[in-house]
Amino acid sequence: MMENKYKIIVSYIQDLSVEIPSPESLITIRNTIPEYQMKVNIASKPLKRKMIEVQTTLTYENPNKKKINGFFQIKYATAIDILDLKIKKDELEKIVLCDLQTKIYPELEQKFLTILKNSGLPDLKFGKKIDFEELYKARLN
Repeated sequence: MMENKYKIIVSYIQDLSVEIPSPESLITIRNTIPEYQMKVNIASKPLKRKMIEVQTTLTYENPNKKKINGFFQIKYATAIDILDLKIKKDELEKIVLCDLQTKIYPELEQKFLTILKNSGLPDLKFGKKIDFEELYKARLN
């Protein structure tokens, strides 16, 4: 972890989508929830004064269905300040894709889970945790 190379300035839910078209849809979603999968997407853009905005998007959907019964997505924005002015590009990439994600993910997942439970999926539990270290290493190979 390169904890001393950056600091989180602010993090917040930037966008949220919960789509349950009808009561029938909700019943179908509840019955097929084990098939749902979490997808993660990470994007970043530079801000002023050595700051970076990192967008972590979680999409929870059923990959097996032809017609969409439900769609759940949260976009979480985190602004970080880069403290190390001589940081290398690959170090910065690791911070954005791995270290920061590992740090913010537990809170992000909890917020998303709470929203989905309050949206009519009270028994929802997400499957295995996302291992950002593993994803990052796989990306390098």
